Amino acid sequence: MNDVLQASPPHSWVDDLFAMASGTVVVSFGVHLLSSVEAVTGGTAGLALLISYWTGLAFGLAFVAINLPFFALALARKGWRFTAQSLIAVLLVGALSAVHPRLLDASGIQPTYAILLGNLLIGIGLLILFRHGSSVGGFNIIALLAQERLGWRAGYVQMSLDVAVVLAAFAVVTPSMVLLSALGAALLNLVLALNHRPGRYFGI
Repeated sequence: MNDVLQASPPHSWVDDLFAMASGTVVVSFGVHLLSSVEAVTGGTAGLALLISYWTGLAFGLAFVAINLPFFALALARKGWRFTAQSLIAVLLVGALSAVHPRLLDASGIQPTYAILLGNLLIGIGLLILFRHGSSVGGFNIIALLAQERLGWRAGYVQMSLDVAVVLAAFAVVTPSMVLLSALGAALLNLVLALNHRPGRYFGI
């Protein structure tokens, strides 16, 4: 393993910049698909969607506000670089979430397709960000810390936290949409669990 670590070159700033841009675009587009059918997902994105449906507040504003308290934890445990990159990612996802609806009207999309594809895209976007020392805050920070400190898979940690968020959706959306959202959130976390295992990826 040490030989692999020594042989793995660090990501350049160009790598990280492109990962930040592409990861946040993919995550925010996945959120756009979910919001188009009034579905939810896990994590702070799911909480922000619930708040936006319940209050009418823009998703981007709710998403940024919910994530702010988590950055104190990130700063204490992960350092300035991770915290700064994650804060930028959260701000970009929040901003891009307002851009996608202006460029693509997905209101007529089939709900099951939107939920499954949306969560798959969010999972892929999170993988990109994770592998370049970033996240979209919130539960991602807790999941990454649990993986690094305890060896627990980030996807499984995130999945356990997401259950409460999806269950809370019963107060806002229809039961059938909650069930579909739960399936989508499970798909998202399966993507992370299978592709972001401790010791599997050595990029820096």
